[in-house]
Amino acid sequence: MDARGLVVHRLVLAMIPALVDEPGAVEVVSRMQDECLVIDVTVAKEDIGKVVGKQGRMARSLRTILSAAGRKHGLRCELNITE
Repeated sequence: MDARGLVVHRLVLAMIPALVDEPGAVEVVSRMQDECLVIDVTVAKEDIGKVVGKQGRMARSLRTILSAAGRKHGLRCELNITE
């Protein structure tokens, strides 16, 4: 991953732990795949609802923020959330 991806990766590392009750259980793995930065976020089972939100609104908002940040650095971003 290059410096552009590192900026977006750090953004995820700042946002996700602030949303959950168990920030120590948050794992963020980023990789480049076909000119797209794929970010896999794993949270504790009890925190998945906080990250996804009602009707997926929180996840959609996180994806919008990452998309905007990625676009600023010339990247397409994809966010995957798992427990």
